Amino acid sequence: MTELRRTMRLPDATAMVVGIIIGASIFVQPSEITRLVPDAGGIALVWALAGVLTLIGALICAELSSAFPRTGGVYVFLRDIFGAPIGFLWGWAMFWSMHTGIIAAIAVVFARYVGYFVPLGPAGIRVVAAAAVLGLSAFNCLGIRHGSRLQTIVTGAKLAAIAVLIVAGLTVGPGSAAAGSAPADVGTSDVLLGLVAGLFAFGGWHMVSYTAGETVNPERTIPRALVLGVLIVTACYIALNAIYLRVLPIDRVTASTRIAADVAEALVGPLGATLVAILVILSTFGAVNGIILAGPRVYFSMATDGLFLKWAATLHPRFGTPARAIMLQGVWACVLVMTDTYRGLFTRVVYTEWIFFGLLAVGVILLRRRPAYAPPFRMPWAPMLTLGFAAACIAIVVNQVLSDPLNSVIGLAAVAAGLPVYHFWLAPRARNTRGVIAT
Repeated sequence: MTELRRTMRLPDATAMVVGIIIGASIFVQPSEITRLVPDAGGIALVWALAGVLTLIGALICAELSSAFPRTGGVYVFLRDIFGAPIGFLWGWAMFWSMHTGIIAAIAVVFARYVGYFVPLGPAGIRVVAAAAVLGLSAFNCLGIRHGSRLQTIVTGAKLAAIAVLIVAGLTVGPGSAAAGSAPADVGTSDVLLGLVAGLFAFGGWHMVSYTAGETVNPERTIPRALVLGVLIVTACYIALNAIYLRVLPIDRVTASTRIAADVAEALVGPLGATLVAILVILSTFGAVNGIILAGPRVYFSMATDGLFLKWAATLHPRFGTPARAIMLQGVWACVLVMTDTYRGLFTRVVYTEWIFFGLLAVGVILLRRRPAYAPPFRMPWAPMLTLGFAAACIAIVVNQVLSDPLNSVIGLAAVAAGLPVYHFWLAPRARNTRGVIAT
C-alpha cells in the first residue's frame, strides 16, 4: 500500500482540534492569567483576545490547508513556501522535543490522576504514562478511522463533562464570588503578559492539518474544523473561568493548584474531587490520543521527501497507517517519560513554534502575490490579520527571550542544530525528492 486512506470527516477533524487543545491545564493548574489580571472583566477579556488570536492563526492555517491539502500540514506549508530546510527544522523540533515532549508531559498528568484511584509512586506514574503512550500508539496503528473515532467519542464525553460543571456552577453555585471585590488596577503590560499565557493554553490547534491526506475533501473539511474547533474551545475556556470566579473568590482562584476540583468540591462536596479526577483522566487521555494520531503524519511526509528515516515512509500493508512512524514517536516519548527529561526539553523549545507560526503568516502574504495561487478557502481581512498575527508571534518570542535568556538560547540552539544535520546528511538525498519546492 502506497497511499493513505481518506476516512476523516468534519466531526472527527473538529473533535481532533478540540480534544488536542483542551488538555489538563484549564482544570488543574493555577491560572497565570488570573495572577496577572486579577479582575473578572480583565480575565474574560484576555481569554477572549487569546481566542481571537488563535482563531486568526487557525484561519491562516485553514487557507494554507486548502492550498496544500497534503499529509504533513505545517511541515508541507513551510517546505513549499520557504524551502526544505525550514520545513525540516519544524519536523526536527517536533520529533525530538516539541511534539513528543507534550505527549510525555500530558501522559504523566494522566498517570498522576490515575494515581488518585490506584496509589502509584513516582516509578509507577512513569510506567502508567509510558503504557498509555505505547497503548494508544498501537491502537492508532490500526487505522485512522479507529483513532479518529476514539478521539470523537472521548472529546464528546469531555465536552459533556465540562457542560455539567458549567451548569452546576450556574445553578448550584453560591453566586458571583468576585462580585464583592474591588476592581483591580490592571495595566496594559499585565494584559499583554496574560495574553501570552492564554495563547499557550490554546496550543495544538494546528495539528489537524497534519492529517490532510486522510481527510475527506480536506480543502473544505480542515478549514471548517479549525474554525469550529477554536470557537468551541474559546467558549469553553471563557465559560469555565466565569464559573471559577462565580464559585470561588478571585484570590483563591489565583492560588489554586487544582482549580476545577476546588470548584467541584465547593459545589457538591468531597465527591467533586473524584468527579474532576475522572474529567482530567478523560481530558488528558483524549489529548494524548489526538497528538499521537497527528504527529506521525509529519514524519511520514518527511520520510517520503527523504528528510527522515527512509523506512518511516512505509505504510502498514493492512491498515494503511504510517505504523513505523507512529511507534517510533511512541518509543521516543516513552524515553522522555522514563528518563524524566521531557520537562526541560519541552519548556525550552516549545516557544520556538511561534517563530514558525509567524512564518506561516508571512507565507500567506507571499503566496497571494503569486498569480497562480487560488486556494478554495481564503482567510478574510488579509493582510491586516496576517500582519497582526505575525507581530503577535514576534512579541511572544521576544517576551520569552527577555524573560528567560539562558533557556531561550538553549531552545533556539536545539532547533538550529537541525541545520547541519540537514545540509550534511539529508540534503544530498533530498535534492531529487519529489515535492520539495524551494522558493
